[in-house]
Amino acid sequence: MELEKPSLPSSLLCAVPPCLSQIRLPYRLIPRRVRVSSSTFANAKLVTLRNHTVNLHIYYCSMAGTDNRRSRHDEESPSKPNKKKKGNRNPEKSLLISLHSCSKRTDLSAALALYDAAITSSDIRLNQQHFQSLLYLCSAFISDSSLQTIAIDRGFQIFDRMVSSGISPNESSVTAVARLAAAKGDGDYAFKLVKDLVAVGGVSVPRLRTYAPALLCFCESLEAEKGYEVEDHMDASRIVLEEAEISALLKVSAATGRENKVYRYLQKLRECVGCVSEETSKAIEEWFYGVKASEVSDNGIGSDIELLRAAVLKNGGGWHGLGWVGEGKWIVKKGNVSSAGKCLSCDEHLACVDTNEVETEDFVNSLVTLAMERKAKMNSCEPMADFSEFQEWLEKHGDYEAILDGANIGLYQQNFADGGFSLPQHCEKEQLEAVVKELYNKSGTKKQPLILLHKKRVNALLENPNHRNLVEEWINNNVLYATPPGSNDDWYWLYAAAKLKCLLVTNDEMRDHIFELLSNSFFQKWKERHQVRFTFVKGCLKLEMPPPFSVVIQESEKGSWHVPITSQDKEESSRSWMCITRQSS
Repeated sequence: MELEKPSLPSSLLCAVPPCLSQIRLPYRLIPRRVRVSSSTFANAKLVTLRNHTVNLHIYYCSMAGTDNRRSRHDEESPSKPNKKKKGNRNPEKSLLISLHSCSKRTDLSAALALYDAAITSSDIRLNQQHFQSLLYLCSAFISDSSLQTIAIDRGFQIFDRMVSSGISPNESSVTAVARLAAAKGDGDYAFKLVKDLVAVGGVSVPRLRTYAPALLCFCESLEAEKGYEVEDHMDASRIVLEEAEISALLKVSAATGRENKVYRYLQKLRECVGCVSEETSKAIEEWFYGVKASEVSDNGIGSDIELLRAAVLKNGGGWHGLGWVGEGKWIVKKGNVSSAGKCLSCDEHLACVDTNEVETEDFVNSLVTLAMERKAKMNSCEPMADFSEFQEWLEKHGDYEAILDGANIGLYQQNFADGGFSLPQHCEKEQLEAVVKELYNKSGTKKQPLILLHKKRVNALLENPNHRNLVEEWINNNVLYATPPGSNDDWYWLYAAAKLKCLLVTNDEMRDHIFELLSNSFFQKWKERHQVRFTFVKGCLKLEMPPPFSVVIQESEKGSWHVPITSQDKEESSRSWMCITRQSS
């Protein structure tokens, strides 16, 4: 609503037009503020117009100061009271914000001063978040020589007060206190804290970081048996060791002459880590250079080559797991591995490590279960063939070296037509044919791959006279299998590749399958060994075959070891490997 500036002396207030206060408007009139600047007004004048239908505030603001300056009344309105100011927040909240600020600044002294003031105040009641923030900050200073002692002492005082106040410590608080205990060499107390947390149960459960202080403390003090006890407790809690913890256990085992434990932790590194850090590589090198390592013998298993080869095959290649092989001193060299997987230090060829038989069997069974469950849930009017029919067919014809995801290949860089498979385009048929021919030529036994394609897509191919002859030839030669309506053809090509332990040609990342089947680590290993990716550049096919060897710790049937070391260089040929052999081998 606009009002004309009245031409009255500055000492007078403008009169309110009668029509404004008397006429009832058809719409609700929202109060508004009108700022009017005039050099003739020495001071701000306030006119309030009140009526049951109108409630206006009109401000006359002086130009003597500045139009941008607002009075305190500008921020307030009878219909919109001020929000609660930040300074009026409760003291517990204010303390927590201040403690978080200390954590960000890593200011231990300020945090302790806040704590001391809080415990003497009757207005503040400390809660779990306050104690957690304080304990975390104390544990952050255990590596600071100038503040380590005060951080440990005050940290335990704070924890004692927390417990005496009836507040149950959560995982984060236990982890912080366990670090304080380990810093002063009390691994027993650090371990007790974790065991108490497990015994209480509930929502808060221990993590790797909760166990690590006790484990590393025992290893550093050469208390090997206690370190193994912590590891057993972690296994029971399903906590997986990482490189730092495995390396620490390997070191303490080597230092205390436990050769079988050293062997076990080398296998743990192979399984959980792959490439090792420089620090871990030094620990491994020290063991093999030691006297105890040279005294370790194979107890006769080294002469049973067939036993060792069978174990390597069963495990998927790259390790046998039967124990130390050979006799005499060890020779440790650092070198490189060729692009073909040949160690340039000892001329041994490294393996492309596959999943073991147990993992593969579990994988295959999971696929069958998924397919059967899908069939049971189907309500389609069209009858769906049993997955067992494909299993029987594959058992009868399953002499393949490669499986093709037909839809993925046929649709490569193609557009969908109404959500369908636009097979009439000649390039798609050529893409499938090109992959079939390339794999046939690469096969040492001249075997054709198996194409898996949905039935409706196969029918579309057969309806096209340009494609019919080739497709019929594929079907007659058992090169093409049509998956039934209502089924997911992904299960079919995954099952065939896993069951036959052969290559799988697809660009599908299979991310969904990872979560539905087995662990991510297993699936990544399986994909690395079996998946073949492809591209077509100007119509020319390029297949990206699996790497000829796996970049993981490998143990040969001869008893030698090859250990890859973490590298910042992306070129695999420049990676350093530890080549460890026996003098007698």
